[in-house]
Formats: sequence, structure tokens, C-alpha cells
Amino acid sequence: MTHLDIAEVARRAGVPASTLRYYEERGLIASAGRVGLRRQFEPGVLQRLALIALGRTAGFSLDEIARMFGPDGQPHLDRGMLAAKADELDGTIGRLTVLRDSLRHAAACPAPSHMQCPTFRRIVRAAGSGAVPTAAPAAVRTRAR
Repeated sequence: MTHLDIAEVARRAGVPASTLRYYEERGLIASAGRVGLRRQFEPGVLQRLALIALGRTAGFSLDEIARMFGPDGQPHLDRGMLAAKADELDGTIGRLTVLRDSLRHAAACPAPSHMQCPTFRRIVRAAGSGAVPTAAPAAVRTRAR
């Protein structure tokens, strides 16, 4: 079996070699040995790194990702954990949608000053209290379309 040098894995996976070393230290990947001082990996590490990248993109922590692999190194995905993350993303998307619509309202608001706009003042008050509005006011929803 042909092994891949750490530099080749880093290039193909699009991550720095330091990330590969860190993932190995955390037990997320394992090298197959060394040639001189350079770590060697089996080609299957690329698929594992792609799964790790997908997990990171979805917002999973490295500890959560580590639990997604069985002792045999194969993915063993917990469907409940995936569903919970999807629900969490739905909430984030909802909050970001309201924020986007609020910014669009502020950009297009016909009020002479943003502080004269009741909708904008409500958005500022919500942000000042540490809360992001959970629903855009009707004026924001209609103008955003």
C-alpha cells in the first residue's frame, strides 16, 4: 500500500501540516509511521479529514467529531446528534435571517435619520440588551422582499 507524506496530505486536504499533527495528537487521525522525520498516512485519511471538515463546518467541536468515529476508525454517526445540530442551525439561520432583514431595512429606511425610525430603534434596543430580535417586524419583512 502506498502511503502519503504529511505534505501531500496537507496539500490534498487543504489544511496546514500543523493541523494534521494537532488532529493526530487529539486522536482524530493516525499516521501509519514515518519515513525519516516525516509522518506517513494511509490514503483513507483524506476521507476522514473530509468528514472532520464537514463536522467543523456544521459547528461540531473536535470532541464531538471524535465521538463520530468508532474504535475501528469508521464513521458511526449518531443520528440524534445530527438532528440536534440541524435544529441548532435552524435557530441560527432564523436569527441571522432577522439580522439580515433588519440591516436591509436600515439600509433602505426612508426616515431622515435612522434614530427616527421606530423599527431601527427597536433593533438597537434589542441589540443593546444582548438580544437579537427573533422575528422581524412586518415593515422589515415586507421591505426585505
